[in-house]
Amino acid sequence: MGLSGAICIAPLLVSCGSGDSGASSAPVLFQWEDYVDPPFLSAYRKEYNETPRTSIFADEDEAFAKLRGGFKADVVGPCYYEFPRWRDAGLLRPIDISRLKNWKKIPARLRELPGIAAGPGQVWFVPHYWGNTSVTFRTDLAPEYAGRPSWDILFDPKYKGRVAALEGVDDTVPLVAKTIGVDAYTMDQGGWSRVQRRLKELAGQVRFVASDETSLAQGLASGELVAAISWRVVYRILRSEGKPVAYMDPPGGPFTYVCGLAVGHDTKDYTKALALIDSSLSDEAADYTIRKVGDVPANSSVLAGEPDSVFSSLGLPRDVDALLDRGTFQQPLKNKQEIVSAWSEIRSGL
Repeated sequence: MGLSGAICIAPLLVSCGSGDSGASSAPVLFQWEDYVDPPFLSAYRKEYNETPRTSIFADEDEAFAKLRGGFKADVVGPCYYEFPRWRDAGLLRPIDISRLKNWKKIPARLRELPGIAAGPGQVWFVPHYWGNTSVTFRTDLAPEYAGRPSWDILFDPKYKGRVAALEGVDDTVPLVAKTIGVDAYTMDQGGWSRVQRRLKELAGQVRFVASDETSLAQGLASGELVAAISWRVVYRILRSEGKPVAYMDPPGGPFTYVCGLAVGHDTKDYTKALALIDSSLSDEAADYTIRKVGDVPANSSVLAGEPDSVFSSLGLPRDVDALLDRGTFQQPLKNKQEIVSAWSEIRSGL
């Protein structure tokens, strides 16, 4: 995913501009594109009779740079692996969880993520939704992997030139590292050297490296690709088209990203900022998240009422808590800039 800058979504805005309040007292939500849709704003609108102003990003590095450059947002939407950088840069302020009506609808496993606490009764980061990074593959084109899920499919010589990877290091590097038994979050220099060699091996296998689900889904649908590192939404797209695909759940489980909500340090109305967070956690928003966006809402109270078809469309078990427990949460990568530069250099030869 790439960012072209914060974009004003006119139908949702009271006013467009830099993000400063100006003539409007409505808070600014700086968020991934799918998460500024009306269901996430509905409860706030009903409570305050005004529509929050929204601005979107598609890449957290650019979002971080924009905030450090002076863009003012009341509520922001970083992922768990990213928020510590924003906190350490002084861009966030603690959240009083006693003032969030929907906080207790979030499972303890997510409420107690390491590092989110900001002191008694406070957090820096409120989990909003989660999903997985694994491999989607065509079961008719690689039948030997059906029922035997293994990320080694990415390195199978038979499929050279017919696999794809993701551009983002937070998705691709930990997954590739795990195929050789290296923990990307704790690796030393020796481990990193091994991972770089494995990334070069992957680069020799891939047809292309993608930053969006559309190109991956199209490649898998046409048969140009046999397998791709991807998110569950790619599986859902292909399944809805009747393609024979599976989403790998290998031994040890997939990687799990958790994205959330945080309050901007310079918010001018803390109460409204918290109301906007609560609105994004509402039951209406949670239902929309799993049905329309394709992620799993942190507000799990609605899941029991969802039909089996919603889970099967995403390749999810009904017991999503068990999946959370088995997977590996994406975390901040140490020396991330070095990793980004190395992966970019490796990809430059494609």
